[in-house]
Amino acid sequence: MATSSLEAIRSASPAILPSLLRCDFGDLKGELEKLSLAGTKALHLDVMDGQFVPNLTYGMPIVEGLRRHTDLPLDVHLMISDPLAYAKPMVDAGADLLTFHIESVQPGEAIEVIEAMKELGVGVGIALNPETPIATISECLPLVDLALVMSVEAGFGGQSFNTSALEKLRVLRQAYPELLLQIDGGIDAETIGDARAAGCDLFVVGSAIFKQADYCEAFDQLRSSIQKVDHSQDQGDLGGRQV
Repeated sequence: MATSSLEAIRSASPAILPSLLRCDFGDLKGELEKLSLAGTKALHLDVMDGQFVPNLTYGMPIVEGLRRHTDLPLDVHLMISDPLAYAKPMVDAGADLLTFHIESVQPGEAIEVIEAMKELGVGVGIALNPETPIATISECLPLVDLALVMSVEAGFGGQSFNTSALEKLRVLRQAYPELLLQIDGGIDAETIGDARAAGCDLFVVGSAIFKQADYCEAFDQLRSSIQKVDHSQDQGDLGGRQV
């Protein structure tokens, strides 16, 4: 399932991934139904351990519960201090893609973590916080399926968008044109266009969906912002061609 799910995410790009950190956990099945109706292609799960980040969220039971009720790809963002210790349990619970933070491992350990996760048969991503230079993940990029650029400090939802993420996206897109690029933090109808223009493929969205009464309308607004950028870039390409 994991390989096909990764390809499904890739083929759906540009795609909006709802961050379930902001959803109503008292009605998780109902939330899934509303998100599916809105046309979501994958779900983003923020796993925090209270150590790597000063917040505590959920673990394998929630991932397993979601897998029982949906075939959508589960993109699991591990904001934890020992990502490898929980990699297999997360995959067994139903994760299709595991992303861990470069800041959570010791220098030189990231390659080992990536290789071990890949042996589990899932997609693997590497994430970095706003203050972390791209150079820290440079040796990882040829080996991973996805790079997650945080536009807020990992740990809590509802933070303001950090524009430093845009330059990182531009640099990564130019250097790795085939790599899936994801952004997480402060993404809404205003910021998503800038992220798309910088080369982003996958947009993790929390408050801009779950604080809206109508998820379909929220998705439409987000997609419209993406489409405006894509249309503008297409027009620019046409204008630059000789016919």
